[in-house]
Amino acid sequence: MANISATILTFNEEKRIKACIDSLRGIADEIIVVDSFSTDRTAEICRREGCEVTQRRLAGYGAQRQYATSLTSYPYVLSVDADEVISPALKNSILRVKREGFAHRGYCFARLNFYCGMPIRHCGWYPDLQVRLFDKRYANWNLHDVDERVIFRDGVTPCRLDGDILHYRCDTPEEYEATEAKHAGFLARRIIAEGHHIRAIDPYIEGMKSFAKCFIMQKGMLDGIQGRDISLRRYHSALMAWKAARIKQQQNASQSDSNKR
Repeated sequence: MANISATILTFNEEKRIKACIDSLRGIADEIIVVDSFSTDRTAEICRREGCEVTQRRLAGYGAQRQYATSLTSYPYVLSVDADEVISPALKNSILRVKREGFAHRGYCFARLNFYCGMPIRHCGWYPDLQVRLFDKRYANWNLHDVDERVIFRDGVTPCRLDGDILHYRCDTPEEYEATEAKHAGFLARRIIAEGHHIRAIDPYIEGMKSFAKCFIMQKGMLDGIQGRDISLRRYHSALMAWKAARIKQQQNASQSDSNKR
């Protein structure tokens, strides 16, 4: 039977981390945790549960995932987050390919996202296909701060497995808003790096585009109140990111003008 290394990124996840680790029992032959200096009991729980724990400051999700991958012992890596759980159906699928031997260089599966305890089937949140099981000899994570993903060498196509990974995004709207605010900071850096010229109106335009995409195009209205809340927070997240990017752009321009004088 082939071996699998599992990796988990953590930060202050003491309430969720044990469920994540328990769902990996029987699948993973080692569990590598990269913790961003949690101030709660996350690292302690991981060590108690037999995980190998390394602490490293989070500078971006893509780089952090790639770092975690670099610490693994086996070619095939299963990457999960601390707020994710492998469902029984997905566990059976992974165990089957593990027993039979890996016929593909990568595997993808659906992710079912939960908002305040409710499964979300729209808003672009499902099936939300994720490549999370892959042969690290043929793939790397991109280094994006957000929206990170596995990049394969040419000619490699991942195989889809049955079953979902369950993603418990938040217990409260405030928790989700805090997560979106953090992502907005990373997105602002990417907007600046891409060299956009940002007008005063652009943050509002981008915010409305994000709301319309989530609520209308991705049918968030079919998820009821939860879909409305998610769509509104998408608006605010995009608004914050583009406003922050514009402020930074103006500061850079002002500094450049000062240096020319």
